[in-house]
Amino acid sequence: MAATSPDISLETPPRQEAPWWYRAGRRLQEYGRLARLDRPIGIWLLLWPVLWALWIAGNGRPAQKVLAVFVAGVLVMRAAGCVINDLADRNIDPHVKRTRERPLAARRVSPHEAMALFAALGLAAVWLVTRLDPFTVKLSAVGAFLTVSYPFVKRFFALPQLYLGVSFGGWGVPMAFSAQTGALPRVAWVLFIAAVIWAVVYDTIYAMVDREDDLKLGVKSTALLFADMDKAMIGILQALMLFALVLAGRDMHFGRWYDAGLAAAALLFVYQQWLIRAREPAACLRAFLNNNYVGMVIFIGIALQYTYGNP
Repeated sequence: MAATSPDISLETPPRQEAPWWYRAGRRLQEYGRLARLDRPIGIWLLLWPVLWALWIAGNGRPAQKVLAVFVAGVLVMRAAGCVINDLADRNIDPHVKRTRERPLAARRVSPHEAMALFAALGLAAVWLVTRLDPFTVKLSAVGAFLTVSYPFVKRFFALPQLYLGVSFGGWGVPMAFSAQTGALPRVAWVLFIAAVIWAVVYDTIYAMVDREDDLKLGVKSTALLFADMDKAMIGILQALMLFALVLAGRDMHFGRWYDAGLAAAALLFVYQQWLIRAREPAACLRAFLNNNYVGMVIFIGIALQYTYGNP
């Protein structure tokens, strides 16, 4: 007589739902990725020109409140810019290798959630800027328009990196002078031009990573516009950026410490040219990331000039 087997159910047991706090944490993680908080390079590239401006406008000692507002403002506006950019590109990013895993492109975050996050960041930015003087608030309105319009302008403008430079890379410079001094002297606009040119440099290098995908999709970029002259054009722009900073230094009567910072930046630009020599995407990405050190050595030169020099 065969032994009887226990009654074993072949049905798959119901999947237990994750606790609410775990699910909430995962959503917050996706929102952080959408705001690019996991990739701080963009924060640094936007922050360095603001710090240059604040230190020069404040004669080496920027007001603590102004410094805190601008650092927080860079964090918030960069996040807001990333959200609105990904919202506008949500049907393009899935076709680009580098961007297909972004939360909106991968459909892990809905457009409604992205809009809510953008609105929250916008309100935070408004609260921050209203801690400053009325003139700076007016300048911030121009900056907000440039930031929101960039994702749409880049669809038809052949030089989107230039528009990015004005909206993200440079507009914080006159705002910093306005908040610190209440005026916009000549050196503020020279620094603004340097920051804009620098943004065109590093974002053109960044666009070289996506050149093939952009060409297929019809996306505009200076990397495509410059074509086989891209490396030469980047070199010319690097030289122009350094020249603008030399002019700013002469206007402020800066000396050897500042010049040493510019010399270090020039060496880093030479290294970037070496990296992009074969236009290999991974090397171009490394050259793009290297620009963080460019901004840093320039700021160190400015800080040391005020500490040990006689500006």
